[in-house]
Amino acid sequence: MKDNPNQSGAPVRPSALGRIVGEAVLVAAFGAAFAFAANQISPLGLVLTRDYFPAGTAHAVRPVAGSGLPKAAGTNSGALSPAQFLAAQMKEKGLQLIDCSQAQQLFQDPRFKQDIIVFVDAREVVHYQQGHIPGAYEFDPYRSGKYYDEVLPVCREAEKIVVYCNGGDCDDSETAALLLRDMGIPNQKLFVYGGGITEWKTNGLPLETGARNSGILLKTNALTNATGLPNTNK
Repeated sequence: MKDNPNQSGAPVRPSALGRIVGEAVLVAAFGAAFAFAANQISPLGLVLTRDYFPAGTAHAVRPVAGSGLPKAAGTNSGALSPAQFLAAQMKEKGLQLIDCSQAQQLFQDPRFKQDIIVFVDAREVVHYQQGHIPGAYEFDPYRSGKYYDEVLPVCREAEKIVVYCNGGDCDDSETAALLLRDMGIPNQKLFVYGGGITEWKTNGLPLETGARNSGILLKTNALTNATGLPNTNK
């Protein structure tokens, strides 16, 4: 009678399936540890203890031109335009929407040079450095902790704060404005520039690259003169 192989004293080899499962677990654990470490090191990493959806920042989907839009209450004028819809959305949240003309007027106001009027760029640092409104403060709302020490004191002293992002369907400016409001900045100071940097650039207005007040101006068209302001003398 032959001996049972399991009783021969030789160790039982793990099955191929067991090895595969074990290796998969090790790879997953190593990958998770590496990702966590990379997130901690990266300047663009997420702060794991931060609430990235502060109170009041749930957004309705912004409409695009030509899409079905809600009708204005008490009117027979048909659907709201995208600008009207956005203005109504801002008003519901206690924010004020401004257009390019108003943003340009505030930019050219002498109080802007004194930080009485402040522009806040709510985009990521990479996009900010590629081109922002000259003198605008960097304030990515999803990594806001690194900007509080610089931005909050300025916003508390300012009379008007213009917050912008890419414009269009980008709502980071709204998120940033609501975050500033939650940090104690009064609603009446906060203005959201809906067209954002895209509209600003399209209108040939000046852009600054690199850090704030770097002095490196990017000309957006031939009508921008050496001072970085639009040249009205054609």
